[in-house]
Amino acid sequence: MTLKLGCIADDYTGASDLANTLTRAGLRTVQTIGVPADDLALPEVDAVVVSLKSRSIEASLAVARSREADGWLRARGARHVLFKICSTFDSTDGGNIGPVMDALASDAGDTIVLVTPAFPETRRTVYQGNLFVGGVPLNESPLKDHPLNPMHDANLVRVLGQQSKRKIGLVDLTTVVHGPEAIGHRLAELAGQGIGAAIIDAVFDADLTAVGAAALASRVSVGASGIGLGLARALVDEGHVHAHGLGHHGDAPVGGMAACLAGSCSQATLQQIARAESIMPVLHLDAAGLVVGPDETRRALAWALERIGNGPVLIASSATPDQVSALQARHGREAAGHAIEQAMADLADGLIDAGVRRLIVAGGETSGAVVDRLKIPGFLVGREIAAGVPVLRAVGGKAGDMLLALKSGNFGGPQFFSDALALMR
Repeated sequence: MTLKLGCIADDYTGASDLANTLTRAGLRTVQTIGVPADDLALPEVDAVVVSLKSRSIEASLAVARSREADGWLRARGARHVLFKICSTFDSTDGGNIGPVMDALASDAGDTIVLVTPAFPETRRTVYQGNLFVGGVPLNESPLKDHPLNPMHDANLVRVLGQQSKRKIGLVDLTTVVHGPEAIGHRLAELAGQGIGAAIIDAVFDADLTAVGAAALASRVSVGASGIGLGLARALVDEGHVHAHGLGHHGDAPVGGMAACLAGSCSQATLQQIARAESIMPVLHLDAAGLVVGPDETRRALAWALERIGNGPVLIASSATPDQVSALQARHGREAAGHAIEQAMADLADGLIDAGVRRLIVAGGETSGAVVDRLKIPGFLVGREIAAGVPVLRAVGGKAGDMLLALKSGNFGGPQFFSDALALMR
């Protein structure tokens, strides 16, 4: 295997988003869960997205795991590695974006790194270094109430500067519109001033093409799937990759029962759950009950097993921001989040044991817990359900042949669950 592009994603749903984006751009792509074992059989591909669950763990662990993934990708020919982060820059003042970026750039010998979470297709744009979500600044969006990483500052130069040991600069839109060469000149100027990383503006889809071409000149970049799209386009345009048609590895039906799990508390997911109640049985879990013991999980699994033979079911631990805050105040943020994630993983395990072979999971942390519990080493990328959310066919794992959809909380339209079920046969 000689990779044209290596990618390290800091959560599983973000990795699926990126793998989907690269596939649509013509790159043959596989998503792995963790650094692959040497005996994992992978097809000949152009890109591998290594999924880590490193967004909210201790920074030194995130750095160590990202370095291990980087080494695996470089050993298989990847000259450029993208560190894929969330398009809403989810992080804290201590990391983990900055520490991982610093380590990967240092290992690669890059003097300056391009950074952008922009992805206009999903209404994430960056202007003058400020991140906008759906047309409003990040700190005015629902992300201000994120249960794990609430975002209170839209200025990414400032946010990244609090995490990184490098000085952070800006490549603004007036430079981007003049193309990759202008971007390269600006990066050289910034590097000469001692700047070690630069937030780069991107407002329109065409901006991503210029950003990707400029980023490809270095060995490391940082950003969301938008910069991945730009990198893929550059690889095709420069002749490094022959654009392949979509293989849709996930298209072949698997049959069997279907279930949905929702752990995200985003407004989008809450709306999707409400819409799903008109098409399938929905159980709203008592989140406090999940934290204090296994009884609520056992009740939910029994509820599902009574109904799942007649069609899909949805089990949701999702709650409003006020309810989440109250739960965290009582039990602690990390303890509450971990308990709920593990309860959802327990439910997934029980559903798979009962014969479920089509599983839809909403929420990044929930998806990570579920996939880890099911011990799935990797995925082939299938048809797109919604922007950034493909059908995934498991490669290996305890359940054998099965289809999954792993959805970041804010992704998808109101009918996401019915849309996903329609494509997962």
